[in-house]
Amino acid sequence: MSTQPSATRYKHQATSSYGKVAVLYGGRSAEREVSLKSGAAVLAALRNSGVDAYGFDPAAQDLHRLLDEGYQRVFIALHGRFGEDGTVQGALELMGIPYTGSGVLASALAMDKWRSKLVWQAAGLPIPEYELLTVESDFDAVAARLGLPLFVKPANEGSSVGISKVKRIGDLRAAYEEAARHDKLVIAEAFVGGGEYTVAILGEQELPVIKIEPANEFYDYEAKYLRDDTRYLCPCGLAPAQETEMQRLAQQGFALIGGTGWGRVDFLVNEAGKPYLLEINTSPGMTDHSLVPMAARQAGMSFEQLVLRILELAEVRNGSSRLLPRPLAVTNDLAGVVSQPSQMASSSIREGWGEGDVG
Repeated sequence: MSTQPSATRYKHQATSSYGKVAVLYGGRSAEREVSLKSGAAVLAALRNSGVDAYGFDPAAQDLHRLLDEGYQRVFIALHGRFGEDGTVQGALELMGIPYTGSGVLASALAMDKWRSKLVWQAAGLPIPEYELLTVESDFDAVAARLGLPLFVKPANEGSSVGISKVKRIGDLRAAYEEAARHDKLVIAEAFVGGGEYTVAILGEQELPVIKIEPANEFYDYEAKYLRDDTRYLCPCGLAPAQETEMQRLAQQGFALIGGTGWGRVDFLVNEAGKPYLLEINTSPGMTDHSLVPMAARQAGMSFEQLVLRILELAEVRNGSSRLLPRPLAVTNDLAGVVSQPSQMASSSIREGWGEGDVG
């Protein structure tokens, strides 16, 4: 397990060496407003640090202008589709411009909650039990298998967009229809009730674990970005061995999808204290309510130092192989999982039900 970073560990390169930097923010996803806030914070931090940085909204400008206007590096502060799903990453790779965060494959996998679950499931990592839903699903049978309450969510949205907590069987179809408005792929996920946690990844280090205690039903969009009564505990209250295990699992899950640079790995914990991988964010929020800056502060890093470190990692992000924290024994036949989704859509994990989406 790597040690957590401190503010004094990093000797940042001269800001002039970054060249002209574009901060991509806004975009066309359902998370546009959050992205605008993240990008504004990142842009201010870069400029305060002496970086020649400019805001760039792909919804208002064609990406080819990055080349036309001489940008040498990109800080991606986009969230959700057309920014966090591999599309922008692919365009930047074609243009040969270094960018922050994970590459095309990892970004696409992390954005797709079902397919990332298949990867973790094949490697034997713990995930909450889940099923894919369609308009033809037997909703009563799904509720009987997963138990109530359960969560219904679109597979390819973030920030809890389209997610519902279902407490009654009669509400499951309506929850499916709401999620299906946002994505054709919809997941029902079992409730895991021992708490919500998150681990930020910065290079090869893990930042301190944060426990999330929402004041409302679950950690939804309002709790994440609008409310001031959501509690964030860092130190998280876990025993040192539990925190270390969660950080190890975060690095494993991140490495398995090919994650690089930085990201955030979200967990649910059951009543016995066992962690379950929930999802990965490859372009996490950087607002005043966001979790990665909180963890960085606990590790002794200012927001400006965090932003500069992420920008530095843009140089080594793609083309370098990540080492898995330890050898992983593949326990399922992934080819079978992919070829028989109707039979393998549910995970084999049936230990405890738990709380919502940490997305």
